[in-house]
Amino acid sequence: MSKDNPHFDRDLDLSNANRGVWLVKLPKYVANRWQKAASEIEVGKLKITKAPGEKPQVSLTLSSATLNIQEEGEEAIPKDHRLDVSTVTQQTLGVFSHVIPGSTDSVVPESEKLYMEGKIVQKLECRPYADNCYMKLKLQSIKKAAQPTRQVQQLEKVVNTYKPVSDHKHNIEYMERKKAEGKKARDDRDAVMDMLFNAFEKHQYYNIKDLVKITRQPITYLKEILKDVCNYNLKNPHKNMWELKPEYRHYKQPETTKKDEDIDD
Repeated sequence: MSKDNPHFDRDLDLSNANRGVWLVKLPKYVANRWQKAASEIEVGKLKITKAPGEKPQVSLTLSSATLNIQEEGEEAIPKDHRLDVSTVTQQTLGVFSHVIPGSTDSVVPESEKLYMEGKIVQKLECRPYADNCYMKLKLQSIKKAAQPTRQVQQLEKVVNTYKPVSDHKHNIEYMERKKAEGKKARDDRDAVMDMLFNAFEKHQYYNIKDLVKITRQPITYLKEILKDVCNYNLKNPHKNMWELKPEYRHYKQPETTKKDEDIDD
C-alpha cells in the first residue's frame, strides 16, 4: 500500500493469540491514583481464592503507596475491593500493543510492529465494600456534584462591566421626542387651516405625519381641525390619507381646459 495512506500493512505477532486475559473496570478514584503513582512502586495486590465447586473469588487490596497519594482536601479511598467476574461468550475481544523499534516519537512509523497480547475471556468489575470510608468518599462526590458552577460573589470595587443601565438610548430619544411634541404651542385655528389649505393646493392627499411636519402642531389638536375640513380615506388607492372635503377644494384648472373654454366662446 502507499506510504501516504495511514493504514499501511504492518506485521502482526500472533504468538500470544491464544492467551486468555482479563478486562477489568476500575472505579475512577482508583484509576486516578494509579495514574499519579510512579512506575516502579507497587500499586496493589490481587488475591484469587477458589473453593471446590464454586466460582473463584477475586479481591484487590491497594498498597500503602497508592493510599498515600492524596491531595489536600481529598477524602481517603477504600483499601479493599472485590471483583465481580463474568465470562465473555457473546463477543470476541482482543488486546493489542505496538512497539516502535529505536524510537520514542509519538508519530507511528512504518516499521512499527503490532502484537496481539491475548483474547479477553473474562470481564471483572472492581467494587468497593460499603464501609465508612467509602460512604465518606461518596458523600464528598455528591456534595461536589451539587455545587453550582456559577456562584454569587461580592465585589470589593466598582466594575463597569456589571454596572446596570438606568435607561436605554432609544428610550431616552423617544421620551425627548414626545416631550418636544407636547411642548408645541397651539397656533390659532384659522392660521392652522390656512397652512392646511396651502398644503392641499400643492397635493391632494397627505398622511398625518407629513401634516404634522408642515403645521408643527400637536397631533391631537391637528386631528380635531382635520376632521372639520378633511375626509379620511379608508380604502385604496389612498388608504390612511387625508383629503379636503369637496366644499373646500379649489384646485387650479389645467391650462388646456382654459384654452378649450376660450375656443368654445
